[in-house]
Amino acid sequence: MSEKEAENILLELKEKAELMVDLAYSSVIYDNKKLAEEVYELENFVDGLNENLQKLAVSDAVAGELDVNEVVAVLKLGAFSEAIADAAREIADVELRDVELHPIIRESVMESEEVLVRVRVTEQSPLAGRTLGDMRLASETGMWVIAIKRGNRWMYDPDKHVEIKANDVLFVRGAKEGMEHFIALAKGEEKEI
Repeated sequence: MSEKEAENILLELKEKAELMVDLAYSSVIYDNKKLAEEVYELENFVDGLNENLQKLAVSDAVAGELDVNEVVAVLKLGAFSEAIADAAREIADVELRDVELHPIIRESVMESEEVLVRVRVTEQSPLAGRTLGDMRLASETGMWVIAIKRGNRWMYDPDKHVEIKANDVLFVRGAKEGMEHFIALAKGEEKEI
C-alpha cells in the first residue's frame, strides 16, 4: 500500500464517518427514516473500507514496506473511524426504532436555524446538468451541498466544478428558510434559482 493509498482510504473513512454523524443526528431530530437508512448503508461501506485498510496494512508489514509503528497508527485510525461510524449507526437506530424524543429536545430543534435535507434531483430540475459554481446555490438559496450520492458513489464537500446530474441524491445544509425552495428546485417544481 502506498502512502497515498493509505491516505486516501483514511480520508474516505473520516469523511464518511463525519457525514454519518450529521445524517444520524438529523434523522433523529427531523424524524427522517431515509436519512437513518443512509447511515446504515454507509456503515456497511465503512466496515468494508476499514477491512481493506487492515488487510493492506498487514500485507505491507509482512512485505517490510511498513514498520510496526506505522501499521499500528494506520490500524488505530481505521478503528477510530469505525467506532465513530458504529456510534452514528446507533444514533440512527433511535429513528428506525421510532423512539420518541424528549419534548425538550424537540423544542430545541425547532429553535435551530439550520437544517440538513436529503433530496433526489429529477430530470426536470433546473439543477440537473449544471455545476455548483454556475448556480451559486449557497448565496441564492441559503443551502449548500455537503455531499452527493450518485449511484453507489459518494462525493463529499463537492467543489464548484461538480456537475449535478438527474437522479443524484443531494445532502444539503442551511437555513430553514431556504429548504422548501431548494427541495422544489431539486424536484423540478420551481425553475428559478
